[in-house]
Amino acid sequence: MRKLGLLLSRCAAAWKSVRMASSGMARRAPLTNKVALVTASTDGIGFAIARRLAQDGAHVVISSRKQQNVDRAVATLKGEGLSVTGTVCHVGKAEDRERLVATVLNINVKATALMTTAVVPEMEKRGGGSVVIVASVAAFVPFPLWMDKEREESIKETIRIRRIGTPEDCAGIVSFMCSEDASYITGETVVVAGGIPSRL
Repeated sequence: MRKLGLLLSRCAAAWKSVRMASSGMARRAPLTNKVALVTASTDGIGFAIARRLAQDGAHVVISSRKQQNVDRAVATLKGEGLSVTGTVCHVGKAEDRERLVATVLNINVKATALMTTAVVPEMEKRGGGSVVIVASVAAFVPFPLWMDKEREESIKETIRIRRIGTPEDCAGIVSFMCSEDASYITGETVVVAGGIPSRL
């Protein structure tokens, strides 16, 4: 009986260690000495990602189409003691993003490829880096939850974890993908959907 108690105690200690590591309690700043450029990052998911990357030690460059939004986001994150700077960048405007064509298709397809092409040489100079592309199926099938509480509850019933996702739910996975822990992951699609069966 004493051996069983000792074994259970060791298992509990090991499980606590795993939980602390996965929650970030065991190690701090896994993105120290990294620079993250986050487009469309003054609100919503983009802002949550920028905050999380900065909290995890990266220097984050905030960008958005409007200067006042950039200034507000930078002030908020600097007020939290985070290392951030900001710049106006509409990825669809040629003069903002090395003259990229501004159409819906180009923003969602070409802009990503051209932005990656522009940034990869700089990453190579630094000895590596990560490109994480965030897309949302909801952009094509929007549903205004705040206008219809009954519909929101109905949608929650179809989600396995029974709650609506938040921007922070996306931010953590992006930070992980940028960290050394994900250095052997490449070309993968990670669906953050609360258990809803879906693939992009």
